Amino acid sequence: MKRVLDFLRNGRPGNDAEAEREGFPESQFFSTGFHDASASPGGLLEWGERARALGARRLPHEPGARRLRELWTQDRFMAGLSGAELEKCARHFQFWAVDADRDIIEQNEHGSFMLIVLHGVIAVDRQQPWGERVRLTESRAGSVLGEMSLLDAGPRASYCTTLRPSEIAVLEARMLDELIERDPASAVRIVGSLARRLSLRLRKLGAPTVGTSA
Repeated sequence: MKRVLDFLRNGRPGNDAEAEREGFPESQFFSTGFHDASASPGGLLEWGERARALGARRLPHEPGARRLRELWTQDRFMAGLSGAELEKCARHFQFWAVDADRDIIEQNEHGSFMLIVLHGVIAVDRQQPWGERVRLTESRAGSVLGEMSLLDAGPRASYCTTLRPSEIAVLEARMLDELIERDPASAVRIVGSLARRLSLRLRKLGAPTVGTSA
C-alpha cells in the first residue's frame, strides 16, 4: 500500500530501481499495473469499445463537468474539496448520453473504466448460475459504478443497465494514469474517495448482527 501511495504522490513508487523491481511502469499504473493477463485473456475492455457498441453519444465537457461538480459538493467523500480541486478532478472525465435498456457494464468482463450517474436511473443486477438476473439496486444521480474493477482490473460483479435515457461521467484507467502523472494530489483525492466507498461497502457486508460486538 505504501508503494501505491508513493506512486500517487510522486509519480512512481519510491525510486526507479524499486519501481523496476516491483513491476510498476513509469506511467500507465492503473491501465496496466494491476492487469493479470492470465485472468483476463481478452484484455481489458476500454470504454470506447463499449460506447461504440451502445451507440453512446459524447456530450460537451463543460455542462457535464458542472453537473459532476454539483453532485460532488453533495457527496460526503468529495465535499471537502475546494471548487478548484473539484474542477481539476472533473477535467479527466468524459461525459456521455446512453439510451434506455443498454448494458453499460456487463458481469464478469474485465473493464478499465468506472462511471458516475449524472442523470437517469441504472439498474444493478446479478446474473445467477441458472441465467436469471436478480435486481440488487437502482442507481441514481451521484452513484458510482464499476470503481472496483477500475482499481484492480478484476471481473465485474454485476450488470449495470440503463432503465431510462441516462447521462454518465466516465473515468478511464488511462485518464486516471494521466491525472496521477500531472496532478498527484488530485489523484490521491479521487483514489481515496473510491477506497473509502469500497471500505464502507465491505463493512456493511461484514457488519455483525444486533447483539454482537464489533
